[in-house]
Amino acid sequence: MMKQDFILLLNSIDQKLWIIVTIFIFLVGIYFTRKLRGLQFNFIKMIKELTKKEQSKGGLNSFKTLMLSLAGRIGVGSISGVALAIYLGGPGTLFWIWAISLLSSTLAYAETYLGIKYKEKDENKIYKGGPAYYIKKGLNKPKLGALYAIIIIICYGIGFMSVQSNTITKAVTSIANIEPVIVGILLAIISFIIIFGGVKKIADATSKIVPIMSGVYILLSIIIITINIKLVPGIFLSIIKSAFNLKSFSTGFLATLLIGVQRGIFSNEAGLGTGSIAASSGTSNDPIGQGYIQMLGIYITSFLICSATAIIILTSNYSTLNIPDPNGIELATHAFMYHLGNMGNTILVICMFLFAFSTILSGYYYGESSLKYFFTKVNKKYINALKLLTVAVIFTGSISSPTIMWKLTDIFVAILSLINIYSIFKLRKEITK
Repeated sequence: MMKQDFILLLNSIDQKLWIIVTIFIFLVGIYFTRKLRGLQFNFIKMIKELTKKEQSKGGLNSFKTLMLSLAGRIGVGSISGVALAIYLGGPGTLFWIWAISLLSSTLAYAETYLGIKYKEKDENKIYKGGPAYYIKKGLNKPKLGALYAIIIIICYGIGFMSVQSNTITKAVTSIANIEPVIVGILLAIISFIIIFGGVKKIADATSKIVPIMSGVYILLSIIIITINIKLVPGIFLSIIKSAFNLKSFSTGFLATLLIGVQRGIFSNEAGLGTGSIAASSGTSNDPIGQGYIQMLGIYITSFLICSATAIIILTSNYSTLNIPDPNGIELATHAFMYHLGNMGNTILVICMFLFAFSTILSGYYYGESSLKYFFTKVNKKYINALKLLTVAVIFTGSISSPTIMWKLTDIFVAILSLINIYSIFKLRKEITK
């Protein structure tokens, strides 16, 4: 089979899976919204839970677990993914990113609740948990839990690593005359130092990177919005009109809806269970409180970071572009340079580096936590092997084309979502009672 034919096959599988995932998210999201009485709108409770004082023995505090989960959520998908969604589906995709975030935030609450309830300690007294654990202990389906853990290791430990490192390399080489192999070596060395420092080193790094990169990006978007304030009312009107364009159902409304849902889930990861893995590493044993905190993470990703990207693009002349095989970064680069000139490209590269690197760190942690699922006391050589594999993937990903890896990762993410949503729905009585 030719490479192009293989990519077309993967595209077909990907589209069919995401139609099913979209239906699941809407139905289960509506169910939990009704049963939990719209708890995703209690923003005051989310802030209170995040600022609550707690013990810090045997794991990470709530702020660090939130930063760890945000590091995974706020990746290149929040920039290039949103840009690609707008290019392919129009401004209306942003509306569906918002809509799916409100619905899927209840899934983030549910999976976090179960993650905290069924978490356990490893041999180093560090908490571990997530979907694999509550599938095994709550549903009594250890084989399904094992399948979830294996896909996480492949998808995050290998797939996302390759894509993120490739994105960083392209971003850096676009503004500096540096060979990709040099960027790959430097990235591998930095990752090696942090990853081999252990879970707490990863959490410390993400707790410093995430607030800085998010703050800078949001501040930048505020400046651009202020400069283009007269365009903003028209932009919001076009978002609504595009979202409900029923004139051409299959190529208009349906395409916009599906692209918006897919990119929304890619950016905030609600329903995938990864936020539950991060939350389970914390010291808190309050499943309700941690559920609220993870919902806050969904909103930071979707309503702040993704919206910032969308407005930066929509206030540019992006519609004049004709990109044959887009991946989103071209659109974002054009928008930043449109608003800020050559300095805009430099700022975008810095943001992309921080976003992608934080995702690499959290992705490794998800892989390590899933590896520990298979062992009561994991042999250190297996952990070290995973760390070395991760560093190797980071290097090779920086100098290779990630096209097929992206498509495979898309499919794995859809499968993860289906397994996790099925599991939390089966355990719904434990959550809603």
